Amino acid sequence: MNLHPMKLVTIICEAVLEERIVEVLRECGAHGHTAFDVRGSGCQGRRSADLVESGNVQIEVIAKPAVAEALLARLYSGFFHDYAMVAYASEVSVMRPEKF
Repeated sequence: MNLHPMKLVTIICEAVLEERIVEVLRECGAHGHTAFDVRGSGCQGRRSADLVESGNVQIEVIAKPAVAEALLARLYSGFFHDYAMVAYASEVSVMRPEKF
């Protein structure tokens, strides 16, 4: 099996930011994403998935390393100071690199 290294970028943020984050993904060169409602607690307190206005969304995107780095830099400069957000990258391997 021929696997290719990529980055999985995971973003957990306020649900009201989803559309703006997806636009940043496109601007940075990501080809697609997956999003789902999430709940939990942390330094910002407890977050419920019951109400979109107060819930969180998790957005995941697999991308080339340069795209992942550009995306994380944009998230940091454009959102981290004003919104509850966590973002991180993980190493992954994919079978069809042309999809990403």
